[in-house]
Amino acid sequence: MWQRLYRRIPQSNAVKFSILLPTRNRLDLLKLAVESVRLQDYADWEIVISDNVSSEDVCAYAASLQDARIRCRRTEQLLPVTENWNAALERSSGDYLIMLGDDDGLMLGCLSAAKALVEEWNYPDAIYTEACQYAYPGVIPGHAEGFIQFGYNAFLQGKTRPTSLPRETALDMVRAAASFRIRYGYNMQHFIFSRKLVESLRPKGNFFQSPYPDYYAANAILISATSIVVNPTPLVMIGISPKSFGFYYYNDREADGVTFLWNLVSDEIRDRLRGTLVPGSNMNDSWLYAMETLAQNFRKEVPLRVDYGRYRLLQFYAYFRSQSWRGIPAILRRMHANEILRYGWLVGAYLIAYLLPLSWRRRAHESIRSSISAFPRFDLRRRTVPQRDILEVIRNYQA
Repeated sequence: MWQRLYRRIPQSNAVKFSILLPTRNRLDLLKLAVESVRLQDYADWEIVISDNVSSEDVCAYAASLQDARIRCRRTEQLLPVTENWNAALERSSGDYLIMLGDDDGLMLGCLSAAKALVEEWNYPDAIYTEACQYAYPGVIPGHAEGFIQFGYNAFLQGKTRPTSLPRETALDMVRAAASFRIRYGYNMQHFIFSRKLVESLRPKGNFFQSPYPDYYAANAILISATSIVVNPTPLVMIGISPKSFGFYYYNDREADGVTFLWNLVSDEIRDRLRGTLVPGSNMNDSWLYAMETLAQNFRKEVPLRVDYGRYRLLQFYAYFRSQSWRGIPAILRRMHANEILRYGWLVGAYLIAYLLPLSWRRRAHESIRSSISAFPRFDLRRRTVPQRDILEVIRNYQA
């Protein structure tokens, strides 16, 4: 059937897109992601499913669709998430690639829009596109209903048309990442990246590297790509479902999230950072590992300084927030003398604020959080939606 459909859709100078779909035990969500691709009005695509030994028969589902563009392979053993991402990548054949989680989806018209961008901008190494997030009902505390949100890419705000990303701007965004400041969304769903770019990075090892494959790969793309187009119109919907890493993140269940990813860190990187690591957030630890790996792999191309001091500040703050008063002695024992001089006043100010009236205290604490936060200020837009799954949200989406 798809061959007949393909002939009806204009396909001049066809560009083939590979949709990478690594999955494990989430067949119900995977079906929605697959359907979002099948709804596209552009037909030169393939879906590459890498089933990480699910208890469900994922490949039987894929075969039941009777579409040669949809291919599935089951791994021989349970793999860390990063390895499964690479397994999907290695089995793809498209000119451009899109990595989706199995709870994500393509917006209607995504691939035809991507093809138009590819041709208009003379086949760039990568496209960075805005995306919407869809949080399933009840996934995020305080939000019993599902909602969509967008606008968390501050550098895209105010833009109405696609534009080229200057190389120095791209490198500044990487330097910010190495300084533990987020200037753009690192989720791989934002990227439509070329086969040529993937091949050029093979000397650096796997395209995706642990423990945070998207933090590593996103910044590797910004370093390596000679041409990047940024698109302010959302082409992808990123899902936050009860079975996703985002669920663990938003519900303060970091340990469960680490188990979920099961991503491993090389002994070399861990040993190099042993004197830098301090208790706090696993997310910050993984971010540090990703930036250290990036700096080592690209030290000849771009001298990248990983800001260990700011990493430690974020960790001290995360530990303090989790332990409150009880955490102060442990923090002080871990601090170097210069860190006590630089950051001790923040702890003091946070504690002194408890003596203030409630409204003033909240403002003081928010001011301290903002001064430390990895995130810039941005105009985040959010709205509740009545739909109960991501595919229905995509079908009914209106900007």
